[in-house]
Amino acid sequence: MDELTRKGIRGLVGLFLAMAAILFGLSWTLDWWQAWLFLAVYFACSIALSFWMLRHDRALLERRMRGGPLAEKEPTQRLIMFVASVGFAGMLVVPALDRRFAWSHMPTAIVLLGNVLLALGWLAIYFVFRENTYTAATIQIAADQKVISTGPYALVRHPMYAGSMPMLLGIPLSLGSWWGLVPFFVIVPALIWRIFDEEKFLASGLEGYPAYKQKVRYRLIPHFW
Repeated sequence: MDELTRKGIRGLVGLFLAMAAILFGLSWTLDWWQAWLFLAVYFACSIALSFWMLRHDRALLERRMRGGPLAEKEPTQRLIMFVASVGFAGMLVVPALDRRFAWSHMPTAIVLLGNVLLALGWLAIYFVFRENTYTAATIQIAADQKVISTGPYALVRHPMYAGSMPMLLGIPLSLGSWWGLVPFFVIVPALIWRIFDEEKFLASGLEGYPAYKQKVRYRLIPHFW
């Protein structure tokens, strides 16, 4: 087992333990089938995608492992990622407190729909990764990077974020919490802000990107925006 594989496994195990600690620690119970199912779906998809990258695109995996607010070089992106990180944590914290204090009740069908959205979001991200090896976790331009305009990039300019949206929406739903949707609506403006800032950065530093913007008009949702 090489160092990249060990690092990837440590990252997944650490993330699982952190998320499980938040969910079951704040809810103060292990008797929460929605949380167990959420963790199973989330990490089954995450593990499958990580092993795909290990086998097919190790450079991409390395790029994806360097993320978070502190990894960003620009102050604006550090702020954006800080807000997004707080929002993501909130989508675990709020449902856990919701479970503990029974603030809301969600039908089982909606919970299952949330897990479907999770899986579909991960599937969309897989198609993005398969098409674009430069999909780093931070905003950067690699020395040999080129504009990708095929696959999902022929539909929208930011398919990674488009795929992330159903996955993020699926988190509070899969955890059975209506109140968990509040942090989701905190993340959405942060992602839109990140898109505008990222486009400005790419247009000024990546050859061919202005022409790509003219060719593919929609940022996130085809025929809408």
